[in-house]
Amino acid sequence: MPLGEFRESGSLPAIASLNASYSTSLSIPSPYVFVPPSERKAISDVRRTFCLFVTFDLLFVTMLWIIELNYANNNIWDRLDFEVVHYEFETSFFDITLLALFRFLCLQLGYAAFKLRHWWMIAVTTLVTSAFLVAKVVRMSHLMSDNAFGYVLPVTSFVLAWLETWFLDFKVITQEADDERAYLAAVNAACERAPMIYPQAISEGGQFYSPPESLAGSEEDLDEEGLGRRAVTAQEKEFVRQGREALSVVEQILSQEENWKFEKNNDMGDSVYTLEIPFHGKTFILKAFMQCSAELVYQEVILQPEKMVHWNKTVSGCQILQRVDDNTLVSWDVSAGAAGGVVSARDFVNVRRIERRKDCYLSAGMATEHDAKLPSARFVRGENGPGGFVVLKSSSNPSVCTFIWVLNTDLKGRLPRYLIHQSLAATMFEFMSHLRLRIIEIRGSGRSHHHQHP
Repeated sequence: MPLGEFRESGSLPAIASLNASYSTSLSIPSPYVFVPPSERKAISDVRRTFCLFVTFDLLFVTMLWIIELNYANNNIWDRLDFEVVHYEFETSFFDITLLALFRFLCLQLGYAAFKLRHWWMIAVTTLVTSAFLVAKVVRMSHLMSDNAFGYVLPVTSFVLAWLETWFLDFKVITQEADDERAYLAAVNAACERAPMIYPQAISEGGQFYSPPESLAGSEEDLDEEGLGRRAVTAQEKEFVRQGREALSVVEQILSQEENWKFEKNNDMGDSVYTLEIPFHGKTFILKAFMQCSAELVYQEVILQPEKMVHWNKTVSGCQILQRVDDNTLVSWDVSAGAAGGVVSARDFVNVRRIERRKDCYLSAGMATEHDAKLPSARFVRGENGPGGFVVLKSSSNPSVCTFIWVLNTDLKGRLPRYLIHQSLAATMFEFMSHLRLRIIEIRGSGRSHHHQHP
């Protein structure tokens, strides 16, 4: 669907398949449209080229060593026995091949598997390589005149190691940093042009803010009208900006349902999908059909996060640190352990933006920093990327709704990625089971109250 048509209709076309009308007055700024899936990669082109060069390093040094084995007058099997089985530091080139394997494993693990954005790993491999080769050349100097490979192999290995250092430091890290700055600049520009909404005062219940339906407007309009609570300090305005940024990402994810990759489902018909997001990595998306009104889910999940600990066993704590404005708050959340205790409890500090629209409710957030909850030794501080909850009303049946949970998180710590991914999907399904039990509990208490007070 062309972006122009998308702006005219103001709808999220991919959500039409969710049995809910999601036509809003949404406007997505053009600089913040995600690239098509065919162009969106989990690893950047320059980093992939670096990984290929590291592989070339190992293969090239290994090939030179095999040539060296054939270069000698002895039989190749005799040379293998001499250099490998009866290895000696002064006479064997086998250790230079092992050194190339050491670089390959460390660099591929660090920059391909864990996607490090720091130079420390290659600094270690280059230092070890340089020190080893210098010692090697000093001890085997007598071979320089007897065998051409007495200097070809060490010099080649030395040059390749330093080329890898140069490539990572001046190409990979620099270009990826430039790409991220450009991305964040586009996000900031999008957030500045995003429509403001009119906030209102606290709800009648007095326990939480219930934002009105979002309307187009400007910050100047809010200042003139003096409506509700609004951000005043520079820090509060930064919280608002972060909340809007997270909301923009969530809206983009919703608009790309056709690109969601199915992962697994459960017996209740809930499905978990994934989507690769630039600079944020793999995002998990839970989609569930609920046999209750959207307002009920909105009240329990979005408006009262601090009360969720009473029924949601996947979290063990939630505290509202600051209400920035009528649509933005900062919370401290503690997750329960997962994967049978393998994943310990994590704590998060998140900024959340809540919006209530005609046909849906949204709560979007991301990691932030707050002086009231600095990292401590008690918990591992996790970091959430843009994500949140979306409750879509049904256009034909007000007693049902569609619930979507967008989750992008970095649990930190030394955890294998596959374990984290399995844990997240299982946690999302567990959350849905707790939410359904909570809905049943509310309905049961409501009927009991109705019978007692006819």
